[in-house]
Amino acid sequence: MSEAVHTLEGWFALHDFRTIDWVAWGAATEAERQEAIEELMAFMNDWTDMEEAKQGSSTAFTVVGHKADIAFMHLRPTLEDIEEVENEFNKTAFASYTVRDYSYVSVVELSSYMSQEADPMQDPAIRARLYPALPKTKHVCFYPMNKKREGNDNWYMLSMEERRGMMRSHGMIGRSYAGRVTQIITGSVGFDDWEWGVTLFSDDPITFKKLVYEMRFDEVSARFGEFGSFIIGNRLTNERLPEYLSM
Repeated sequence: MSEAVHTLEGWFALHDFRTIDWVAWGAATEAERQEAIEELMAFMNDWTDMEEAKQGSSTAFTVVGHKADIAFMHLRPTLEDIEEVENEFNKTAFASYTVRDYSYVSVVELSSYMSQEADPMQDPAIRARLYPALPKTKHVCFYPMNKKREGNDNWYMLSMEERRGMMRSHGMIGRSYAGRVTQIITGSVGFDDWEWGVTLFSDDPITFKKLVYEMRFDEVSARFGEFGSFIIGNRLTNERLPEYLSM
């Protein structure tokens, strides 16, 4: 039996993707729409205080393409906290004009393929990665992924040394994009249909394309990677919200 890698877990994560029922939204009165927008803005305003208190982080973005219209990403200390923020949105007036297309439940994860310290949780850099404030970049990209378990291409039957060597090479590509892309890896084994969720943040969407394309040539992705649907969008701020929802 191959050795399982040790992982460190941080905040729980929810990606919540919604389609807006534009017909129903347009049929609402101006007063009903305004009240719903103000309530939604209040819901989003609460995120600032929560982030300053280091009790989680949230962001909203509009989705480009047919897969959804808007999306929320939430990080919280417990799964109960995730459920609470999910239900808080569901109880807003605006939520009644939406249909959930997709959601993804996971937890921020760091693996120990690299050498481990005696107590990594004492390292401020590691804690910052496990309990991050979501970046305020212009663009967001999300996709789920697995490692293959097929014949000779079975990631889980490789030795720790083989996996560590490939992950080191894989990580070097990601580090070459430091300052241009922020990547948050969330583990979802036992939580959702895929094994990991990857969320990328950048002010330049072309950087997503270049990073993912370059990684496809690395053995970890080329031989062992399986990918779900990619979802890309633009950050939705309170300032942008009224214009986006105007009729």
